[in-house]
Amino acid sequence: MLTIDTHADTPQRFADQGWDFVDGPLGPGMIDLATARAGGLGAEFFAIWAEPSEWKGRYAHRTLQLIDGVLEQVRKHPEELRLCLSPEDIREAYAEGRFAVLLGLEGGHSIENSLSLLRVYHRLGIRYMTLTWSNTHEWADSCGDLHDDSVRRHGGLTGFGREVIAEMNRLGMIVDVSHASDETFWQVLACSRAPILATHSSARSLTDVPRNLTDEMLRALANAGGACMVNFFPAFIDEDWHAAWNRQRPERREAHEHAAKPWRERNLPIPFYVSDGVDRRFAARLPRAPFASLIDHIDHVAKVAGIDHVGIGTDFDGIPSLPEGIDSAADLPKIADALRERRYSEDDLEKLLGGNLLRVFAEVQAAATTQP
Repeated sequence: MLTIDTHADTPQRFADQGWDFVDGPLGPGMIDLATARAGGLGAEFFAIWAEPSEWKGRYAHRTLQLIDGVLEQVRKHPEELRLCLSPEDIREAYAEGRFAVLLGLEGGHSIENSLSLLRVYHRLGIRYMTLTWSNTHEWADSCGDLHDDSVRRHGGLTGFGREVIAEMNRLGMIVDVSHASDETFWQVLACSRAPILATHSSARSLTDVPRNLTDEMLRALANAGGACMVNFFPAFIDEDWHAAWNRQRPERREAHEHAAKPWRERNLPIPFYVSDGVDRRFAARLPRAPFASLIDHIDHVAKVAGIDHVGIGTDFDGIPSLPEGIDSAADLPKIADALRERRYSEDDLEKLLGGNLLRVFAEVQAAATTQP
């Protein structure tokens, strides 16, 4: 059974630490080739994320650096890894016994307000774009800065934002609404002529955070042929963990400032592993979120949106903690086992674990007016 994960932040390790996906060792990471194979994971969308404050003014530079980090892994390990640009590529890689490597761009700020740059990223292999990260930028509102009065918001998409959606549709690039504001979500749904994804979001009715989708959104996403891929971050899937995490915020902010000081003094971008290390120390102080919380979210999305419109978007290597029982990609089979206990059929699991992504991907590319 082919399992596909729509979001992992592992490229930071390639670019900043010279870490190798095949040779490892896994270390503090959550996914490498060995754990992926142990967990039946056959394909991964690696998130290309230029942190917007650290790389301001150099978004394209950082984006290309991260893309290169992934492509170098494929170049060095052609027998184990294959860059995939289509659903057919994923299926072929799976049949060949090679791990399918895919690229997703996280944050529309990386295109620097340029459709030309968007097209260049597509030519390099980017097959989805998360319209915003936690930052509102020049053409789309994020849900991550809703309470920041200094942010100039647009009420969703700007006119240029709609041009971006149209160009993504033309190219056959999947539109990803994770991190988008509610207004952005609804406007994207209205103007996209191809199905859209939420590549790493969960259910707001179970855990009330803006990063998650409401039941109304889930149904609308499904009615348009899209899907919601459930995020594994405990703060998005468990109310108690979310509340405890928020209580740590003042102390955590102070620890981040202390850890950043040596980099600030040298006027250098703070590597993700520095801030992630701080968050991991604070997350370790909390009891892990119950495994059942993750299964509850998957189950809820499947019931509200329908079994054809749910998947997994783990956020591996981008979050400081995982729910109890999930330590790495090797533990992914536990999800199928838990869903079988809830009377999910093998056909259901095949859709949920990879089939739904393949369908949406194929429909987006079929709607394109330019071949990849």
